[in-house]
Amino acid sequence: MDDMQRKQSTNQPEESRQQVMIAIAWCLAWGDEREPQYPLSTLQRMVQALRAGKPDRVPSEVQSHVENARQLNQLDYPKTLTDLKAYTETYPQLWQSQIGLVYGGATKIKQYVFEAAKLPDIRGASALLDRINLVDLPAFFQAEQSSRFQQCRNEPEYCSEVRAWLEQDFPGLSQALIPELIIYSTGGNLLAFCPPAYGQDLANAIEKRYTQETLTANSCAVGDRFRLLELRFGRLNDPIDQTNWYEWYQQNRDHSLVQAYYGKPDGDAFEQFQSRKNFNELVTQLAIRFNQRRAGQDMPGEERPTRRYPPMLETHPYLHRDETERRSAVQRANRLPGEPWFSDVLARKRVAGQKSKRDNQNTAWFDQANWLDDWEPEPLESWVSQFERFLAAHPDLIRQYNPNNQPLEEDSKEARSLREIGNASTPTGFVAYIYADGNNMGGYIQKNIKTPEAYQSFSDRVSEATEHSVYRALAQHLSLHRLKGIDDAETNGRDGKWIHPFEILTIGGDDVLLMVPAHKALAIAQTLSEQFEQILLAGGPHPPAPSPSPPFAGGWGKGELCQSPSPDLGEGFRVRDQLRPPQDIHRYRADGTPVSRCQLSMSVGVLITAEDTPIYYAEKLVSQLLKSAKKKAKQLKKDVMYYGGTIDFLVMKSVTMLSSSIEDFRQSGLVIEGKPKLKLYGAPYTLHEIGGLLKTAKALKEADFPRSQLYQIRSLLEQGKHTAILNYRYFRARLAEDKQSLLRNEFENAWCQPKNPNNSGNLAPWMSLLSAGGTTYETIWRELVDLYPFTETSQEQSHPPGQVESPATASGEG
Repeated sequence: MDDMQRKQSTNQPEESRQQVMIAIAWCLAWGDEREPQYPLSTLQRMVQALRAGKPDRVPSEVQSHVENARQLNQLDYPKTLTDLKAYTETYPQLWQSQIGLVYGGATKIKQYVFEAAKLPDIRGASALLDRINLVDLPAFFQAEQSSRFQQCRNEPEYCSEVRAWLEQDFPGLSQALIPELIIYSTGGNLLAFCPPAYGQDLANAIEKRYTQETLTANSCAVGDRFRLLELRFGRLNDPIDQTNWYEWYQQNRDHSLVQAYYGKPDGDAFEQFQSRKNFNELVTQLAIRFNQRRAGQDMPGEERPTRRYPPMLETHPYLHRDETERRSAVQRANRLPGEPWFSDVLARKRVAGQKSKRDNQNTAWFDQANWLDDWEPEPLESWVSQFERFLAAHPDLIRQYNPNNQPLEEDSKEARSLREIGNASTPTGFVAYIYADGNNMGGYIQKNIKTPEAYQSFSDRVSEATEHSVYRALAQHLSLHRLKGIDDAETNGRDGKWIHPFEILTIGGDDVLLMVPAHKALAIAQTLSEQFEQILLAGGPHPPAPSPSPPFAGGWGKGELCQSPSPDLGEGFRVRDQLRPPQDIHRYRADGTPVSRCQLSMSVGVLITAEDTPIYYAEKLVSQLLKSAKKKAKQLKKDVMYYGGTIDFLVMKSVTMLSSSIEDFRQSGLVIEGKPKLKLYGAPYTLHEIGGLLKTAKALKEADFPRSQLYQIRSLLEQGKHTAILNYRYFRARLAEDKQSLLRNEFENAWCQPKNPNNSGNLAPWMSLLSAGGTTYETIWRELVDLYPFTETSQEQSHPPGQVESPATASGEG
């Protein structure tokens, strides 16, 4: 085994290697047919012995299969086709035996979630998809037996119900599955082993479960059979002599077709060959087939229901329709404001949203509806409930978030609407959408993840890092809020209630979508991205030992109550290259500029807008901002080897502000072509730059600069570089000396220094951006003015709204 492989194997948690070994032994012992080749009790005793770490108690008749599974993980990577062929002769069982591999999950998620107009329906749609991915699909595999799936462990009865449904529609499948077969089940997708005869059944069951529960959500799943040796060495031809191996690659690596598959020659040829020919090649093949099936293609040789006709519900011109997709309505909500009509699809979303936010006040009418008797949305739990348990395990964070030490679960509720979230903002009436996504995930997986156990470990750690970074960011920058001035029909009786002033729509894998008060949005986005990198580099969090937990506690079921970093595991994410100095990367010049050393990071789009902005419209805009931020991160990595996160944001105070895409708006309205070229905005920003932007905005706010002067400087930016500089200097000269000093330190010296160190002047309010096409001058002044209303002073931060008195004191208790 070469050094790189040995190091990778050493860094993989022993638990993941043990689980994958059990999964392979199970499939080998089961055999290629639908009925196991040994009594089921024998296979179960084998698994129990391996779980207990007592291989000597494995039944003798299946001992050879366990040994074959161990041998597979110990094989050195062959450098020649002769060495590869020798493995097929030395270990005929690994060459002749097959194993099933299935990949699937929800597709067109945004189409399903955001077709509804109101927050409760959107929350319910997201909760349903999360429950299917995190509970229902793992329940196929008896996941309540494993500590990896805490949600299933807390709902054993529901898991049994799911398997009863599975057994009815797919006889024999449930007994062929064990929890060790799951490689990962996060981010809306599942990747799992299975006995080869059940691959198509499992793929069909995944698709059917989504349709059964949601009626209209799209899903897709595919499966295939692979030889055991292919789990280590990628796809192999039969006969083995026809496999194009490393010698062939050396001879043809400069060919354009070979480079398209293996990548352009870069460094060690054998390492590059290995990075393609491994387990990742099997996953790539499934992903390609997944995309083909999702597009409606039928796979040759498969007898499966077609996906050419996605779920749809017909309507009728003379029937009542629901309020969103105009589907035929089947129930009227007499107890809800406006007495809306609901189709069965929308009704499921609404009742799921009500139950997931622990609000049963308006669900009585659902319980009386006969057409819902055959569908029950339990178990459903909001992300806020999981956030509360995270706080309970971290006293330092709960003191920031809940300084009055108020019992969270009894007196705090989730926000019912965007208006309640906007009520916690300064100024009130504004909310922010935060959409975050991981950078370089595909490249890291392609280069570093080569085995099933590495996939499992990587997925668990990234999911945990994402979830914990969200919780930490929210706890550090928000606090419980007491509603004030809430009196409309939708929030009747809520005035004076204490709420969690945010909404977590989804945390899936490396994706995050939040709604938060506007004035805290950028700080939350920055902390979220920074924490994501820091947690990965620290090697934690990791799953704690199994322990008793309250019903349906545990969120994603891994590590909520434990922070036991393992530095060796974090080393796999650390950047080894020689990094560029910070001044070559960041436009904000300040002492102590950090250098990102994690190969994985998060880019974030942030949209600050009015609370009455349609959610579907805001989601489209924040998705564009995320795309812009990721594009910036990719460019910075290429140009200056910056591996950290980026943030793009937009302040939109009216819905009619944009009639086109954000890119078109900026290009046509905020870029002035000419010599020199002027760019009237600075976004996207690095994480360090966002911190500097917030610091500069706060300094301007605390200095109490006249807002009319700020707006005047912004309006004169369009008149040219020299006019803007002259007007800015005239404005600064009229200020008191203390305000001039503050402006020089926090704005000019921090942002507007020339690129040439021999130049002692400054360009304020401009920054120079050198490129092959010449010098472009850009400015952050416009964004400073946009952020000014949403910037808190130190005095405002020390007395946050909603924290004047505790709920107990306000109600006369205690």
